[in-house]
Amino acid sequence: MKFPCITSLLAFASLNRSSLGFVPHSLSRGLYSTSAMASQKLPLMAPEDVMSQKKHGTSEEAVMKDLRWKCDFETADRICNFNRHYAEHAGYWTSTDFLNFVKNREDNDAPIDFYDSVTGKRLFTAPVGRTMTDFIKESQSHGWPSFRDEETNWDYVRCLDNGECISTTGTHLGHNIPDTSGNRYCINLVSVAGQEEK
Repeated sequence: MKFPCITSLLAFASLNRSSLGFVPHSLSRGLYSTSAMASQKLPLMAPEDVMSQKKHGTSEEAVMKDLRWKCDFETADRICNFNRHYAEHAGYWTSTDFLNFVKNREDNDAPIDFYDSVTGKRLFTAPVGRTMTDFIKESQSHGWPSFRDEETNWDYVRCLDNGECISTTGTHLGHNIPDTSGNRYCINLVSVAGQEEK
């Protein structure tokens, strides 16, 4: 299906946000009950003021200096905190150490936790309900790491009416660009390359 403009795409997205039968990964960790999530419409939405100006752009502080996978600090800080519409260039994530990290693990299909580059809170875990090969293939075909509802930690991830995907503390993550399989969160790797919050 082709969309002549972003308005049509967003209209399509709003029609296709009905129950998809997915359980977010945070549920599998016991953060919510399955019955409670069944009544929630995904993605969870936030008001625009979450992205209001704070001490450091839309966040309280800069991104971490020691980002995972050798992600660039300046690119990450610009994308996460001083940006609402732009992204790292398509395919940037493949130029980092991420794919080597995946390939050199003992269990290549084990899920990976992705943490907010500002706060260190877990935002996504992938793959969930698919193989790592499927996750990588979909991400390569779209140009950015692409997460699904069940791979999203809804404790800290929200979307705005325009499709922008953000953290609850104001980190710009990417955009929700649904396809025929449901919500698809195209996320900047620099936004989710943080170290785990201690």
